[in-house]
Amino acid sequence: MKTSEFDFNLPEELIAQNPLLDRKTSRMMVVHSKTQEIEDKHFYDIVDYFHAGDVLVRNNTRVIPARLFGTKEETGAHVELLLLNHEGDIWECLTGNAKVVKLGTIVSFGDGKLRAKCVEIGEKGLRKYEMMYQGIFMEVLEELGNVPLPPYIHEKLDNPERYQTVYAKVEGSAAAPTAGLHFTDEIFEKLKEKGVQIVDVTLHVGLGTFRPMDTEVIEDHQMHSEAYFMSKETADALNAAIAENRRIITVGTTSTRTVEAIHNIYGTFKECSGQTDIFIYPGYKWKAVDCILTNFHLPKSTLIMMICSFASKDLIFKAYDHAINERYRFFSFGDCMLITNDETTHTR
Repeated sequence: MKTSEFDFNLPEELIAQNPLLDRKTSRMMVVHSKTQEIEDKHFYDIVDYFHAGDVLVRNNTRVIPARLFGTKEETGAHVELLLLNHEGDIWECLTGNAKVVKLGTIVSFGDGKLRAKCVEIGEKGLRKYEMMYQGIFMEVLEELGNVPLPPYIHEKLDNPERYQTVYAKVEGSAAAPTAGLHFTDEIFEKLKEKGVQIVDVTLHVGLGTFRPMDTEVIEDHQMHSEAYFMSKETADALNAAIAENRRIITVGTTSTRTVEAIHNIYGTFKECSGQTDIFIYPGYKWKAVDCILTNFHLPKSTLIMMICSFASKDLIFKAYDHAINERYRFFSFGDCMLITNDETTHTR
């Protein structure tokens, strides 16, 4: 398959620049994968599409102020870092102006409050740095870092908490799991009252989720690894759902990738952590997920390929045409799509 097969024309004015004041008032397109029916709803209607016994999986990662602006100590050249993942004080970062950063280069931030020494050179602007600082790293980062909004958002975000889900808990992401931005505590309470079980996984969002594809052939694309964690409580809930033929519904592509990656590795669910570079595109055999809530994605992205794999490319592109014609808001602060069915797709 060619990457160009997943391209579409999107009017720039449909790219949402700001979140709505009330999270739950976003529009929601409901796509029925079996009947091919498309409905126009609002997010506060989502409770109507759940059944008692459904298990809702959400990604509880929290975005850190992962964008740092500094200078090369030797020359004063400007260097920008986007923190992705780490082991101890060694951080892998996407580096702006990477050509000036060599092995041993030290980049200084905040008049030396934080210094980053390059210890490994990677491809396509990736570098590993040893972070040097006094005190607690996350406190230093909170002081010096910036929330890394996507490049297609050009307006300043007045309240950084609007780029966090209301259930964000585990610090570590370079981008928000944006399908979760629509939820409110009130919606979760209504779901629980209906008998829906809500469980968390953690996937720290990095390049694997948001880096653009640069290969002509889909199969040639290599995903960047992202760190995940699943608790025993979540694993037990998902195993029980499969055993009892109850639906598993994931919030966003990151929760979806986590659930499918773990089932691919173990053939079941268990308490675990690790790194995943799973790439889901048409032809993938789905293991556990029955319904997905997702935002509207960029053309030629790995995310739209995943969604086309879950439903069908024809149905998803029909839905996207409808979204454009009906002036839905796209991308991180935009509206959402619930791809649903009335029964589980479990065949185990």
